[in-house]
Amino acid sequence: MKTIKYNQVSGKVKALFSSSLYAFAFLAMVSCSDFMDKEYDASLSDEKTFGNVTLTRGFLANIYTNLPDGFAPLTDDQFTGASRDAMTDNAVTSWGLHYYTKIAADGYTANDHPLLGFWNVDLYGIRKCNQFINKARMDVIGNAEQDGDESRLYERYIAEAKLLRAIFHFDLICWFGDCPILGGDTPGSATVFDPSSDMNISRTPAAEALDWVIAQCDAVKDVLPFRYSNEASNWGRVSGAVAYALKSRAALYRASLLYNPNNDVALWNQAAQAAIDFINMNNSQPVPYRLYGGSDPENDYYNCFVTTPTQNPEFILCRSVWHTNQIEKVFLPVGFTGNFSGAGRTNPTQNFVDCFEMANGMHIDEAGSGYDETHPFVGRDPRLAQIVFYHGMTWGRADQQEQRQLDMSSNTSGQGIDYSSAMGGTYTGYYLKKFVNNISCKMGDAYDHAWPIFRFTEILLNAAEAVNEAQGPANAYQYINQIRARAGMPDYAGMTKEQLRERIRNERRIELAFEDHRFFDMRRWKLYEGHTLTGERSLPRYQQYLNIYGVKITGDNVLTAPVYTYGYAETVNSRVFNSPKNYYFPIPAAEVKRSPNLRQNPGWEVEGSAQEETVVSEPSEEQEAE
Repeated sequence: MKTIKYNQVSGKVKALFSSSLYAFAFLAMVSCSDFMDKEYDASLSDEKTFGNVTLTRGFLANIYTNLPDGFAPLTDDQFTGASRDAMTDNAVTSWGLHYYTKIAADGYTANDHPLLGFWNVDLYGIRKCNQFINKARMDVIGNAEQDGDESRLYERYIAEAKLLRAIFHFDLICWFGDCPILGGDTPGSATVFDPSSDMNISRTPAAEALDWVIAQCDAVKDVLPFRYSNEASNWGRVSGAVAYALKSRAALYRASLLYNPNNDVALWNQAAQAAIDFINMNNSQPVPYRLYGGSDPENDYYNCFVTTPTQNPEFILCRSVWHTNQIEKVFLPVGFTGNFSGAGRTNPTQNFVDCFEMANGMHIDEAGSGYDETHPFVGRDPRLAQIVFYHGMTWGRADQQEQRQLDMSSNTSGQGIDYSSAMGGTYTGYYLKKFVNNISCKMGDAYDHAWPIFRFTEILLNAAEAVNEAQGPANAYQYINQIRARAGMPDYAGMTKEQLRERIRNERRIELAFEDHRFFDMRRWKLYEGHTLTGERSLPRYQQYLNIYGVKITGDNVLTAPVYTYGYAETVNSRVFNSPKNYYFPIPAAEVKRSPNLRQNPGWEVEGSAQEETVVSEPSEEQEAE
């Protein structure tokens, strides 16, 4: 294993990363894969690059730098240093300059939307894939049948490029909806589109584009090995398992209301079969993917995300391993200071905290649940304490004399040490614990982190959702209950399809929290439709999407007898959703101007053009008072 500072290679590929989301300079990348440990020099000619097997491999490895990475934004403390779930009902960010707050308030235009970098990053990734498909040479790479991971290598490399291309197309669909399909499957036929040119391309409707992604997965999923025989040398490389996983996710989206307005059950059957196909293929492997842990429900979920990523049996595909303490710095409560200090920039909401059931499997608002809002963390789903830092929780390195109870209190006579600081604080009474190692602020050590693009839990969730919609609950319980068993939660049984649907969605919200799923799930389910700030206030907090809540902690003895007062989160306490505008980001205005056939997404047209808005959230009472 060798450590590479990312800025050693950034000069060779920096033209591909104009967005601040891809400013990786603060992180070090640990390459645990011989294949991925390749540098690519973009100044070399095609003849030199593709006439040399090492340089060809380097070109292919470089395409992986365009994969989605939810940790990369955390390097930009000023504008993106928080979880992207801060654009949803799961969290807010306490740093006023972060882009996410204004995005959640629909406060940008197609000219200045801050996250439009996804458009270029994905298109450049597609461009590199197609260059590889067109230029890679069988006579250079070789394609002999042999044992192990090097068999029929040319075919496998081409399949890798096609799968990466499908991932980039899928990412474009998620953020922007209708998507230009830049395909071609044989050398010389792949469309090499230069985003800086005036090539006036059109976009394919999102549902059809998802069908194309699914077909691409089918084309390569059995060409690539489901798992590599030498995973130490190939960790982080796309595989047959990744193709099956992408197909499962794309098919699930295709069947969802946003892309399937008529609720065609055939699409749900397709999604169910895609997830089951992954599970069946996985079960046939000598070493199958599985849920991490299984014997320690109080810690297994948390440990899944702080265990050395290359040794995690749940991760199907991750972005490169970052060896860093930046993630701890961004998420850790602000009272932990020293040579290294927490900034606490991501604050889970009361909406999110309330979605955790009691340990008996009942929602906190159900009669007989046993919930006591004066002792809100007692008797809850064990995952709550593994995902969220809450008041009174014990944290810190005992071996460095830093272990103590968290104090998020806010008495007028004095604030708790974890409530606020010059560099951060909590607007909700909570901080994000997931991904955070128990770091010593005296030492400031770095840890290995890897962003999970696909993990096995998602496959089980996909199966549960799709099977429930296609066939009903009876066949769906087996998938969701595996996840609940790992968490120490009781099985689901005896529900209607509608009841199980809501529980599956809640389970997905918890299990995939802060992994960039909630933003897209809320849209594909069309949860915002029919919701207004006023209209949803009668619902439980965990079913409100526009009003954002937190808790204030006061009292004479805040650690032994705290008083919890629930209400709107401080400062950031509402969301805005305009329909159909906010289902997708806008295409960058300059791109539409240069290529009018792209057409702008509804609601994002230049000022003065008509737009339809059917779901508009009005200001909250607090905002009106201001």
